[in-house]
Amino acid sequence: MKAIIPAAGLGTRFLPATKAQPKEMLPVLERPAIQYVVEEALAANANEVVIVSNASKRAIEEHFSPNKTLAEHLAQAGKTAFAAAVEHAGSLPVTFAEQTEPLGLGHAIRCAATAVGDEPFYVLLGDVLVPDNALLPRMLEVSQHNGGASVIAVMRVPHEDVSRFGIIDAVPVEGNPLVGHPELPVSTATSSSCHFEMSAAAGEAIEKPSVATTVWEVKALVEKPPVDEAPSDLAIFGRYLLTPAVMRILEHTAPGAGGEIQLTDALVELLATEKMFAIEVSPDEGFDTGTIASWLETNIRLAQRNAQLAPAICAAVG
Repeated sequence: MKAIIPAAGLGTRFLPATKAQPKEMLPVLERPAIQYVVEEALAANANEVVIVSNASKRAIEEHFSPNKTLAEHLAQAGKTAFAAAVEHAGSLPVTFAEQTEPLGLGHAIRCAATAVGDEPFYVLLGDVLVPDNALLPRMLEVSQHNGGASVIAVMRVPHEDVSRFGIIDAVPVEGNPLVGHPELPVSTATSSSCHFEMSAAAGEAIEKPSVATTVWEVKALVEKPPVDEAPSDLAIFGRYLLTPAVMRILEHTAPGAGGEIQLTDALVELLATEKMFAIEVSPDEGFDTGTIASWLETNIRLAQRNAQLAPAICAAVG
C-alpha cells in the first residue's frame, strides 16, 4: 500500500521562519516533523511514501537523499550516532510528486494518483504526528473488519473551534475490533504532568499515551462548518486510509471551501456509494504541529517522554 504525504503548503502561520525553510522541516526534538510522518507510514508497512511538494521545498527532498560526504565526515570525527542518523534519513524509501499550484488538499492528493494506481492508500498530513506509530495499523484493522472500507482518524476539539476543521456526523459502532484490544496501552497521564516512567527496554522517559477505542460509522462530513451548524465536535485528524474510489472522485471534484479542491468534499461523495468509519484518537497519542503554539506544545510534551530532556523540561515548566 502506498502512503501520500501532502507537503506543498506555504506555511504562512510560521512566517518569517518558513520564508526559506519548509514548515515540514521545522524540528520536533532531533528530527524534522516530516520524518516522523514518513517513519510512521513505513512502520505501517507502506511500501512507498510519496511526498507531494513543490519547487520551493527542495530542502525536503535533500533531507531524504543520501549525503555520503556529511556521513563520512561525522564518522571520522567520532560522531557515529549523528552519522547513522544522517544515513538513516537518506535511505528511507521516499519519492516525490509535484503540486505546481496551491489548489487544496484534494488536488495535492490527486497529484500522486499515478504512483498510487487503483489501490487503497494512506494519506498522512505532514503537520500531524503520531509518534508511537500505532494508529495506522488500527485503522487497517477496522478497514479489514468492514470489508475494506475507508477509515479516517478523528479527535474531539472544543466546540468553539469546530469551524477550523472538517467535522463528522457519526454513530458509534457496537462490537468494533478495537474495544478491549489487549495490545493497546492505556494511561491516564496528562500533558501538564512532569512525572515520567522509565522504560527498561529503551531507557527512555515515556508518558504512555492513552488510546481511544471508539469506532464510529461516518454518516456525513462538512468542511469548516459554522459553530452553530456543526454536527459534532469530532474533527478529522490528519490520517486517512482510503479506497481507490476516492482518487477517481477527486478527478472531477469542484473547488469548495476557500476556492480549493477539498478532500472532505470527495469523502462526502464517497458516502453515497460506500461506508466509511472513523477512529477517535486520544490527545495523548496524536499531536498537531500546524501552528506556533501547537508546535511548541508538541516539542514540550515529547521532550517530557525523553530521558535526557525530561529533567530540563520539568525544571523549566515546574
